[in-house]
Amino acid sequence: MSGNIQLLSDTLAGAKAEGRSALIAYLPAGFPTVDGGIAAIKAVFEGGADVVEVGLPHSDPVLDGPVIQTADDIALRGGVKIADVMRTVREAFEATGKPVLVMTYWNPIDRYGVERFTAELAEAGGAGCILPDLPVQESALWREHAEKHGLATVFVVAPSSKDARLAEITAAGSGFVYAASLMGVTGTRESVGAQAQDLVRRTRATTELPVCVGLGVSNATQAAEVAGFADGVIVGSAFVQRMLDAPDEAAGLDAVRALAGDLAEGVRKKA
Repeated sequence: MSGNIQLLSDTLAGAKAEGRSALIAYLPAGFPTVDGGIAAIKAVFEGGADVVEVGLPHSDPVLDGPVIQTADDIALRGGVKIADVMRTVREAFEATGKPVLVMTYWNPIDRYGVERFTAELAEAGGAGCILPDLPVQESALWREHAEKHGLATVFVVAPSSKDARLAEITAAGSGFVYAASLMGVTGTRESVGAQAQDLVRRTRATTELPVCVGLGVSNATQAAEVAGFADGVIVGSAFVQRMLDAPDEAAGLDAVRALAGDLAEGVRKKA
């Protein structure tokens, strides 16, 4: 079975045709439990997310701030495995028909086996992978298998990336480009800032791929701000925080569904 890179591309193109940014949500697999994580992803889609990134919990998540690290720790202590991540992707995709990616650091894939991982992700209906710590110059093996299985390879660019480096990264990627709005780790911020807008402008000069902005967006106002210049708005920590703050799982599902609704409204308004 081939993966769903085309569904991802069509979804992003569809949002653009509607004159808006896509809303991309992030939630870790296995948080608060495997079943609870699947239910949360479905709730976020119900609220209005266009795409969901499923985090593969990792013991040393260098890009992730304390909120996502807390959720990862809960998932890891619960015994989450890569098989659970694949099940999460499968059930979320089968329930919604919408694009589901995996966001993961390279080490778990390397240990699991690239061919095995890409084949299983495609079979589960996955659309691709976001790989924040895989250097482009070391990505040939991954990209070969991802392309064979119809999976997107999404690389991360940062404000510190020079123009020549941006061109190298975007030439190797597919699906979309993940633009980190600021230097540092994930987490909600008071403002997303001009750095992100400049990075999107410079990245677009190198590629036809959609450029989606993450790191720091937590409310509808910020989503509208980013939607004014990016093809997609990526929100993670704000969803995880809602789940952490909820008194029980049902309340958590209601909270992330409501946040997705607010953010979906935000990306349609534009600041």
